[in-house]
Amino acid sequence: MTRDALVVGVGARRGVPADEVLGLIRATLEAAGLAAGDVAELATLDTRADEPGIAGAAAALGVPLRAYPAGTLAGMPVPHSSAATRTAVGTGSVAEAAALVSGAELLVPKRKSASATCAVARLDRLAGDRASTNGSEPSTMAAMLPPTKHTENAGPDLRHHGDAEVRGLDLTDLAVNVRTGTPPDWLRERISASLGLLAAYPDGRHARAAVAGRHGLPEERVLLTAGAAEAFVLIARALPARRPVVVHPQFTEPEAALRAAGHEVGRVVLRPEDGFRLDPAAVPEEADLVVVGNPTNPTSVLHPAGVLEKLARPGRTLVVDEAFMDAVPGEHEALSDRQDVPGLVVLRSLTKTWGLAGLRIGYVLADPGTVALLQEAQPLWPVSSPALAAAQACMEPRALVEAADAADRVEVDRAHLLAGLAEFSEVRVVEPAAGPFVLIRLERADEVRELLRSRGFAARRGDTFPGLGSEWLRLAVRDRVTTNRFLQALDLALQGLPRRAAG
Repeated sequence: MTRDALVVGVGARRGVPADEVLGLIRATLEAAGLAAGDVAELATLDTRADEPGIAGAAAALGVPLRAYPAGTLAGMPVPHSSAATRTAVGTGSVAEAAALVSGAELLVPKRKSASATCAVARLDRLAGDRASTNGSEPSTMAAMLPPTKHTENAGPDLRHHGDAEVRGLDLTDLAVNVRTGTPPDWLRERISASLGLLAAYPDGRHARAAVAGRHGLPEERVLLTAGAAEAFVLIARALPARRPVVVHPQFTEPEAALRAAGHEVGRVVLRPEDGFRLDPAAVPEEADLVVVGNPTNPTSVLHPAGVLEKLARPGRTLVVDEAFMDAVPGEHEALSDRQDVPGLVVLRSLTKTWGLAGLRIGYVLADPGTVALLQEAQPLWPVSSPALAAAQACMEPRALVEAADAADRVEVDRAHLLAGLAEFSEVRVVEPAAGPFVLIRLERADEVRELLRSRGFAARRGDTFPGLGSEWLRLAVRDRVTTNRFLQALDLALQGLPRRAAG
């Protein structure tokens, strides 16, 4: 073969290591009698351009990485098409299509490794220039790197959650935010009835349609997940993010999932003196993925929808965790039904209101392209048949009425808890609170928590949330009788604190 400037098209699964991509490229070139020194650029799908494995291979070869949108690749006929790839991203081969966009001739068709594909074409400079004016993005190596700094070090144990406070212990649970007395009998019956279907593979079509109908959205904007926690993992692995930012204090799984996927995560830490309210200007302009809770766990702050909308912009993914929104009467600050906010991804959970933590069911609401990317990263049949039955049942009119009634009761019960806490001069409460929990601050909270445990109550420690410390506790809202018992226990715990020596 003659020596030409070459373009190597690359496709890969999320998390592919750079040495695998580089090894595949070099083996492919060597087998074809081509020289690695003749490679002028790598090319791939734009949603894979942030993959460290692909960017790292381009860096090792010393060439730029060109990224093409799915629509551009879908328009290229490829000789070795995969139906699964075409369904996922619109082209039968990312590697061959990416190579051919700016290649005059395909020299080496698609080759595969365990997690990557590549193809080689003779570079057509004129075609490459045309592609640059039609939406492709030649990317420098610096642009492919993750953020160079954390806003703050990892610090707290991001994997600590409230269930650790009560596991295996006979305590009144104020540490976990699942509504007590759930699931209701009618929901248990629906779940039990689904057990007769366990021999068949799960079919999520009816549950997906039910969720879409509940929010007035097209079905292609809905993805069912094994709880909101799975959704955070999918987002971290499947969506492009060079500079992800998490707004804290909040549920720690989004950051934990991003870190586990290899991202370096920036933090915007809200301040107690501001009531943990969000100023959109605090989020860096360069952030291309922003995660925020609403209402936020653990602060119980409900951010106005208009404030969150200011975070949205083209080229940025805005993830809003609305796991507790159904506990807010009227859901008046929800973004779940919106289709006009660019880059919006809303997460919902059925765990809290319906007592389904052990069943694992939640869902994502986003534009169809984002849903497709997340679905591609899911394993087959990710949601069990009983969980699908529960999801469908919880979208029915009777369930929505019951959830609304439960939200009203939470509001009343929370007011009772806040009134009781106001009697303690030692306790400061974050208000206004909007979730089924409240965040309090008091000196020696770690000692108070242990004294409460000795009196039969589990409270959620605050020091595992970035932006909080050992002086914070989160308390789940419970019925009046339970709250009264807790307030008595808190009074005794405060009285029982050992005195500290002066000076």
